[in-house]
Amino acid sequence: GQPGMGQYTIGAEQVIPNPKRLDADSKYMSSMSSVEKEKKGYTLNQLYAEAKKNYYEWIIIKKQLLILDDNEKRLNYMIQSAEIRYRNNLEKVNAYYKAKAALANVQNMRVVLDNEIKQKKYAINTLMYRDKTIEFDIDTSYTLKDYQNITFDTALFVANRSDIKAIEKEMTVNVLKQETERTRLLPEFGVRFENAYGWGQQPLQFSAMASVRLPMARWSAKMYKANIESLKWKNESLQQQKQMILNESTGTAYGIRTDILNKQKQIQLYEEKIIPSLRKNYQSYQLSYEQNTEDLFQLFDAWETLNMTELEYLKQLQELLSMQVELERILQIK
Repeated sequence: GQPGMGQYTIGAEQVIPNPKRLDADSKYMSSMSSVEKEKKGYTLNQLYAEAKKNYYEWIIIKKQLLILDDNEKRLNYMIQSAEIRYRNNLEKVNAYYKAKAALANVQNMRVVLDNEIKQKKYAINTLMYRDKTIEFDIDTSYTLKDYQNITFDTALFVANRSDIKAIEKEMTVNVLKQETERTRLLPEFGVRFENAYGWGQQPLQFSAMASVRLPMARWSAKMYKANIESLKWKNESLQQQKQMILNESTGTAYGIRTDILNKQKQIQLYEEKIIPSLRKNYQSYQLSYEQNTEDLFQLFDAWETLNMTELEYLKQLQELLSMQVELERILQIK
């Protein structure tokens, strides 16, 4: 070969990161997953509450269907008795037609309730993330829980609520992010080595260089310092958000508990006094009707009052169960 025919170069470069920066980045990245985990817990709590709501509404519908069964028997008895008495000139037809219309309304309500059961079934299947057409039935037993002795302080919500935990985790992440931004102000060093191989009579050549990055300089540190300051104010905002959630949840929990206690007293009156008295009233009118001392109109009126009261009782019970679901959602109790 002749001199000056060329050469090729092999080089290697290595940046030596600051160990404090590596440690800060590691802690920051590790903590980010904890925020998403708590947010997932909050979403699951919302889904659990929705499933319980549909479950309790299904229970009430099944109880309504039982009332409809009793109503059909009572109305059929009235209609059949009235037909026999009318043929013997012992009954007027006005109450008879009211009973016929009421029976049709009962049958119409049954169609509506059967459709509502299908809707609840679809909703629960959807929440369980499975085929919407899967057939299943539910246990109609339920428990009315006692929350009277629970103190709704901030410690209870901080310990239970995933959304509050997510805010706290996010504040921790921001503190770690601040630390990573501070480590970016630390210098970083690097080395570079190159070796050149020539053809012909070209001599071997090499070069070795050392480098240093100086982000702490005034002209290059403004962005990092601005990020640190913005994260500080972001945490202030998150702290205010946390306090707002705690204050709102505490007030709502006490309000719902008061409503639950009042609703329980109402339901107790329905179960122990109102409905038993109206049932006895209906039975007494039925006995008098069978003995021809009362007409069908009074018997129908007694049934109508009993029916409306039983349905109102179930409405109150559903409201109570919905309050219980809402309180458990706020407290994040499964």
